[in-house]
Amino acid sequence: MSGHSHWSTIKRSKAANDAKRGREWSKLARRIIMAAKGGGNPDDNLTLRYAIDEAKSANMPNDTIAKAIKKGTGELGAENYEQMIYEGYGPGGVAFLVDCLCDNRNRIAPELRTIFERSGGQLGSTGCVAYLFSQKGRFIIAAAQTDEDTLMDLALETDADDVITEDEGFVITCEVSSFQAVKAALVDKGIETLEGAIAMIPANTIAVDSEKARQVLNLMEMLEDNDDVQKVYANFDLPDDVIAELG
Repeated sequence: MSGHSHWSTIKRSKAANDAKRGREWSKLARRIIMAAKGGGNPDDNLTLRYAIDEAKSANMPNDTIAKAIKKGTGELGAENYEQMIYEGYGPGGVAFLVDCLCDNRNRIAPELRTIFERSGGQLGSTGCVAYLFSQKGRFIIAAAQTDEDTLMDLALETDADDVITEDEGFVITCEVSSFQAVKAALVDKGIETLEGAIAMIPANTIAVDSEKARQVLNLMEMLEDNDDVQKVYANFDLPDDVIAELG
């Protein structure tokens, strides 16, 4: 399975840990707060709807979601975060995009630079790797949920871009404008997803050897453990022995 897809399944199992879950909910709350600044009604604010859907898929309590919305609209006092995208290179020349929501620009850049350097990577300049990624909808589905023919039919019906068959399941990619249609079709057919989100998808991936793969995954985890980091995207492929080891 490709690196970014397999990492999503690894993160899902790690999220069962209480500390991981608490950190994930805190990050999701920030996302909801930021999105709600554009209006507190998810029917009128698509960004907020996506953020709420992601929070619900992470089992965030409804009252916590409601509180975050009220913080965003100013009903419970203002919390202000700034979105910043950082770019860099990991071991083996793997490209990294790091999406942050932070209340202190002067704090996050030095922290990220240290994380990259400790992991054998380097924080880069704006634009150094962004051109390698495109914003798409992405759904990751376990093989036990369905079959390729069913997903290919669904993709045609919803104008999805592609259905990729991988060792442990399937990945559907689509334009952002088709995201809700694909999601609704999956729900209608009773197909559960391991992940369904708007993501930055790499145009091509880099194969890394076992040693570099472990270093890349360590960098991914260190970045995602930072409270200001929302999402981390990278363009690596994992070797089979590392996938089996993490399995």
